[in-house]
Amino acid sequence: MGARDEFILDSYSATVTQVAHTASAAVAHIKVRKAAQRGGGPGAQGSGSGFLFTPDGFTITNAHVVEGATELRAAFADGTESTARLVGIDASTDIAVLRIESHPSAFLPLGSSAALQPGQLAVAVGNPLGFDFTVTAGIVSALGRSLPSRGGRMIEDVIQTDVALNPGNSGGPLLDSAARVIGVNTAVIPSAQGLSFAVAIDTARWVAGELMRHGAVRRGKLGVQCAAVALPRRWVRENEWPVATGVRVVEVVAGSAAARDGLRSGDILVGCDGVPLAQLSDLLKRLAGEGYGKPLLLKLLRPVAGTLTPFYLTVTPGG
Repeated sequence: MGARDEFILDSYSATVTQVAHTASAAVAHIKVRKAAQRGGGPGAQGSGSGFLFTPDGFTITNAHVVEGATELRAAFADGTESTARLVGIDASTDIAVLRIESHPSAFLPLGSSAALQPGQLAVAVGNPLGFDFTVTAGIVSALGRSLPSRGGRMIEDVIQTDVALNPGNSGGPLLDSAARVIGVNTAVIPSAQGLSFAVAIDTARWVAGELMRHGAVRRGKLGVQCAAVALPRRWVRENEWPVATGVRVVEVVAGSAAARDGLRSGDILVGCDGVPLAQLSDLLKRLAGEGYGKPLLLKLLRPVAGTLTPFYLTVTPGG
């Protein structure tokens, strides 16, 4: 190993160590007790991970970690252990928010997943298989993945990594090199190696805000499957468009609001009510919360005779 290789390895180690040290106080081991089984059997117990993201005890974890819980407790690396209260749960994105009564003063800053690039460092902290506070590291492998949620919807804009995760990591933070949360670890594929997934923090931040304000996420439905795509550079330049990506309609569900109002497979959504759509989470935000049930004025690019032609279309989401 040459001197340069040793330097690179040492820099990598130092970065991961610093991230782990910064995150350690804010990562919780979530202990879950569920109702007794029918027939008098003992209640199930489980566990997962979570992390403080505000100074007053609000904590993000996975919905599947706390779903059906009758009792929740959170334990931290400094020995603090306390009861936790479920604030809200959103099975459609596998995000839940807890409020922890007694907790450390540390909390993790939420970064942004919009500017992530494949290949950049990713660090996961959690409690895999019940082993408290375990650190694993790797890279962002791919962006814009979709995963089926327990609520039946697709979780969009999912981050794929090669970070080693195991049961118990669920709900823990995925961090960048500056110890900012870029995702919420949510799933692994047991039969695969080097495939792990995290809900993008831009989605998780918005969902957490809805849960804290309303206890649930209100959503309208378009009836489309979408994926983020790069916009043609020439179109971006000629239109002085502020973002370089849009949302391509992959499939339109028959009988849906999108089909009724004229959206087509292949359309690229670039704006909604005058606001650019850079990624799917931008569109989901317009469909939910204060925008629930309201007509949307969509700006889209539609292939016409081989040319992407701008169109405007008003779509009223279903309930």
